[in-house]
Amino acid sequence: MKRAGGTQRRWRAVVGPIKLYGSSTHVHCNWSIAPSGTSREVAEVERLLDEVRLARPIVAQG
Repeated sequence: MKRAGGTQRRWRAVVGPIKLYGSSTHVHCNWSIAPSGTSREVAEVERLLDEVRLARPIVAQG
């Protein structure tokens, strides 16, 4: 996010909350987010999400 610019507070607002789902019903990826912001911000978040989903498809609340 440093490369894209902006503050940590702004990016937290763009990313928004993380929604967790049961791994029994969502076996491939049990979390999602719905970024909101400018088209550039959303595109940057979606690009990074693709990388994170591959590395951490299943997460635990904590």
